[in-house]
Amino acid sequence: MNKPADFTAGAGLTARLATHAATLRYDDLPPALVDRLKQCVMDTLGVATGASSLAPEAAILKDYVLDFSGRPEATLLGFGGKAPAAWAAFLNGSLGHMLDYDDIGESGHPAIVTIPVALAVAEKIGGVSGRELITAVAAGTDLMTRISRAIDVPDWTMTEGWFATQLLGYIAGAATAGRLLGLNPEQMENAIGIGFNQMSGSRQMAVGAATHMRAMQAGFSGQGSVLAAQLAQRGIIGAKDVIEGRYGFFKTYIRGREPDSDGIVAGLGRDFPLMERHGFKVWPACAYTRTTNVSILALYEQHRLTPADIDSITIVGGTGGTQLLCEPIEKKRRPKVSIDGKYSIPFTTAIMAAKGNVTLRDFTPEGLNDPAVLAMADRVSYRPAGGPITGKGGSADVARTSVEIVTRDGRRLEHRATSVPGDPGNPVSWNRLEAKFRECMSFAVKPVADANLDQLARRLRALEAEQDVAGLLRLL
Repeated sequence: MNKPADFTAGAGLTARLATHAATLRYDDLPPALVDRLKQCVMDTLGVATGASSLAPEAAILKDYVLDFSGRPEATLLGFGGKAPAAWAAFLNGSLGHMLDYDDIGESGHPAIVTIPVALAVAEKIGGVSGRELITAVAAGTDLMTRISRAIDVPDWTMTEGWFATQLLGYIAGAATAGRLLGLNPEQMENAIGIGFNQMSGSRQMAVGAATHMRAMQAGFSGQGSVLAAQLAQRGIIGAKDVIEGRYGFFKTYIRGREPDSDGIVAGLGRDFPLMERHGFKVWPACAYTRTTNVSILALYEQHRLTPADIDSITIVGGTGGTQLLCEPIEKKRRPKVSIDGKYSIPFTTAIMAAKGNVTLRDFTPEGLNDPAVLAMADRVSYRPAGGPITGKGGSADVARTSVEIVTRDGRRLEHRATSVPGDPGNPVSWNRLEAKFRECMSFAVKPVADANLDQLARRLRALEAEQDVAGLLRLL
């Protein structure tokens, strides 16, 4: 029989990535990466738990999952109780994105498509050490980051209409679950192929409804990832060459382009590009809102401004994503539900200008109707900048978005942020991350005792010493 035609320059790329994910060892991981992934676990547990009471869709999804009954394999974060691992990954992954407070990478949110999966599978099989959990998450996030960095379409996730977190989540999550289940390289490629065949993730989402489904996209990939790994473990054969193939990821989703296979596998097993591209949010809103927050804080500090000094605020430039979060301006100034406020640069800018910070409470019904914030929002406008947009996603946004403030005494002040807190060049400290974690945990439907919370925070900082990570979840 003749060998099928090789339609790509990167033949064997998926197999190499699968082998990498299946054979990665804890000892291969740089200490800085281990520390970052421990932070990711703390951060994801916090934001998912907090969503249980703050997001109106959370209870709907929890009730839906519990209606299935099934084996009590994995904990439902924030609510307590257990469900089959795949369904726990669905709920917990969805919770992790509901507050828009989760971590951020260059093309997506790697922690929420790997850590809920890892925790659910680890709890199901039992006896998974902290080191094993960290290694599995490292495998999944490394595949996601390597694939995303090879995408060279400017502002891809906005201009092309794909939701990278969900798309790449099926691959990252399958690798994470497969590593915990001990899949060999062939089984791992099958798991990635099964994940790919479930792949979806469009930005054509429901908007302006209290039961917003956007966050569920991380849940869909989490559930599908557990399914993919479990089926591969049982012997189901998945599609091959799903990254580089004729109908694979790049040909289907990236304008028919060939993947840069050399770039994707460069330093495989030695270098971990997540460290160059990953950050944490210090404000609970879309990443595109962060640069204006930085500029407002900088201008207030430099010029000793108070809210009473502000005559007008103008957001200038940015990527296509920035414009989407600024227009139509009247609607963006008056969001009706939490998720719309988090996706509004005028509104988040107004919060920062009126209060000096942006917190979870600012997106509750009371926060959305705060008279001081709404009065400030009426002073916020947007003006596009001329010239073509270059670069990808957040990097272009940081480089081009600026804020202009006109004061009541006639001064015209301008600031352009070059970095934001939580980005690789401006990292978040453990203490600041733990403060965020505790804030989020305070909103759990099932309250966590102070002693348990203290113990949990301490043990998460030393996650590599855990003999069975299921013990951490028993503290919730």
